[in-house]
Amino acid sequence: MPNKEQQRKLPKKNIFYRAFFLTLGAVLTAVGLEIFLVPNHIIDGGITGISIILSHLFHSKLGIFIFLLNTPFFLLGYKQLGKTFMISMLYGIIVLSIATSLLTPVSKLTHDVFLAAIFGGIIVGIGVGMVIRYGGALDGTEVLAILISRKGTLSVGQIILFFNIFIFASAGFVFGWDHAMYSLIAYFIAFKMIDIVVEGLEQSRSVWIISDLYEEIGETLLIRLKRGVTYLNGEGGFKGNEKKVIFCVITRIEESELKTIIEEIDPNAFLAIGDIAEVKGGRFHHQTGPYTS
Repeated sequence: MPNKEQQRKLPKKNIFYRAFFLTLGAVLTAVGLEIFLVPNHIIDGGITGISIILSHLFHSKLGIFIFLLNTPFFLLGYKQLGKTFMISMLYGIIVLSIATSLLTPVSKLTHDVFLAAIFGGIIVGIGVGMVIRYGGALDGTEVLAILISRKGTLSVGQIILFFNIFIFASAGFVFGWDHAMYSLIAYFIAFKMIDIVVEGLEQSRSVWIISDLYEEIGETLLIRLKRGVTYLNGEGGFKGNEKKVIFCVITRIEESELKTIIEEIDPNAFLAIGDIAEVKGGRFHHQTGPYTS
């Protein structure tokens, strides 16, 4: 009998919202591929890269290979990676396949290979990042890498890197080594753009502070940074004495000021700062900080 988590369904508003951004992301990816990368013999990584090579060799539409090569990975991961994710992935791949086919007759925007690599990488990265952010994927390599990593010692990133080394090497033989190197530039730019879209430009920081002067530090953070704080109860591992732990979330540009505050009040305080990909809930936003009690 399915549990409550399995019975839950996304509200229709959320489904349409997700579908819109999956569609937009897939179309942007198609634009980056068909108007910038593919006409200039620059490839992307993963299944898309293999599809570009096969499309060139067999003089067929890119969208056909993208759909056909990704289908086995969809079937492979359907039961193991969750229904919602795999349906979102299938939808994104279908939109990408159709969009690339429709854009094939469109002339390339630039004949400069370097410019094509830069702007193609940016647009593809934005598109793929948008799809990932809203719960989908456009490449079966990621699915295969997840499944392999579960049964071996290699990480998902290492597996994808191995596949891409093979793919970019193949591009060198098909399109020439200059174009293979341009492909690496485009791939690197796309990779960084994916991070920006998924994590956001204004990446947040989680802050953990342990100090005997926790009240003064907390009040100063409230006044000077306008950031809410939460006091947590902790216990020292060596002596077993009780400690108060201050937790708060700040933006990247506030990190320097926070360190200054700590240095002024208690230079011996323990301070740990980590990256947060996304902050939701409460009353957190960039100006007022999180709601805390």
